[in-house]
Amino acid sequence: MTRILMLAGVAIGLCMFAGAQTSMTVVDEPLPQLKSGMEFHAVLHATGIAPPFVWSVIEGDLPDGVTLSPEGCLCGRPTKPGTYDFTVKVDDSGHPPHSVTKSFHTTVSTGLLLEWLELPKIHDNRIDGSVQLSNGSPDTYDLTVVIVAVASADQRATAIGYERFALKPGSTNIPVRFGQSLPAGGYVVHADAIAEIGERNVILRQRLQSGNTLQVAVGP
Repeated sequence: MTRILMLAGVAIGLCMFAGAQTSMTVVDEPLPQLKSGMEFHAVLHATGIAPPFVWSVIEGDLPDGVTLSPEGCLCGRPTKPGTYDFTVKVDDSGHPPHSVTKSFHTTVSTGLLLEWLELPKIHDNRIDGSVQLSNGSPDTYDLTVVIVAVASADQRATAIGYERFALKPGSTNIPVRFGQSLPAGGYVVHADAIAEIGERNVILRQRLQSGNTLQVAVGP
């Protein structure tokens, strides 16, 4: 049996050999450390009596931006740094099914962090606000930040902010301000940050979205 673990484009094969199975077990392999903004894929593996298996989270919370599929793919793009504890359950296809649980502890470190500094607000016929960015990695990012206002009526996106610059290692809370006059109507603001590490062929992404529709009453 082979387990494949994918992290930041690197595949690691872990081979295990077992005889006839009389009970279910989950492979005892700790999850690697995750970085906010970096794509993550890990395929969980179990051995048991009657595959295929069905996976679910029964306790605790996965990192924001990460999901567990019924097939056992733990994947996504963590959005916030922090420490997370969760328990998964795996059922086999027996009648009745056999089940086993396993608890995980993992840490999401600060890779690329995008946060609201000033939430988008209406000022006359403008939407203004700001975001802030942090780089917790040892790499310099070629960073692009794009902020758009998406109209509720026709989903048309209007750029209201743009910056491209080098975000140095260890940089914290670097502000990027945005603002633009817009036609009358409702808008939802999206902020996207894309960090490229060219020498490692790695791209990190983060996205924010304003919670409420902002109403511009009078156009420019």
